[in-house]
Amino acid sequence: MTNIKSDNIRKTVLITGASSGIGYELSKLFAKNGYNLVLVARDHSKLEQAAKKINLEFPVQIEIITKDLSIVTSPLEIFTELQNKNINIDILVNNAGLNVYGPFSETDLQKEIQMIHINLISLTQLTKLFLLGMLDRKYGKILNVGSTGSFVPGPLCAVYCATKAYVLSFSEALSEELKNTNVTVTALCPGATKTNFAKRARIEHIKLFTQDVMEADKVAEIGYNSLMNGETIAIAGLKNKLTVNLLKFIPRKIVRMLSKDLMS
Repeated sequence: MTNIKSDNIRKTVLITGASSGIGYELSKLFAKNGYNLVLVARDHSKLEQAAKKINLEFPVQIEIITKDLSIVTSPLEIFTELQNKNINIDILVNNAGLNVYGPFSETDLQKEIQMIHINLISLTQLTKLFLLGMLDRKYGKILNVGSTGSFVPGPLCAVYCATKAYVLSFSEALSEELKNTNVTVTALCPGATKTNFAKRARIEHIKLFTQDVMEADKVAEIGYNSLMNGETIAIAGLKNKLTVNLLKFIPRKIVRMLSKDLMS
């Protein structure tokens, strides 16, 4: 029998990119702790399967919304649908993400524009839309999923790392703005993780994904605990923490070279 925390039973979390990987693992963690879920992804069948699996184990309410966050109207459509159903969002998890790999001169511009919409624009829109309700209710938590790439330029993943740098900077700034409001913002920055992300981006072969790849459930647990503790930045994994901190003392020219090597 699942031990549900009674103080969470009426709280609801919205998770984007919830049908697999880190998003799915986070969904299970929130359900385990008694949160109702709004799961968002673009693949309806995978989303339904994920919701059914979670409900078999945890007796929480689950709403699914099929939306492609590369489409500019999607965030407002999600917000409006939930308003119409009188569903308040207490915790927002901006997890959906996309990568495009290769030399910038050769990559597909349309795919990069889609990535910018998902990684950056939709994240910002969803945060703006749901933040006001959190402030009115004097409670809320926001988890934005960045990357260890948030801390470095990423040759061969130039646009991806740039969008993730935005996620980190935006989250830190917002966290400071919201001090003393009982609304917190956390940036989760994982390194290479065992999900479908690398396969979709065709980067399974690069050095970054052939050494010390973390399990998605471990990353999700770090993100969940950091969010609950009100931390601003959560770097997943000891090795990743050490690497990010070490980078502060390395000349940027060397950082670029090291980053390119890992991406090759």
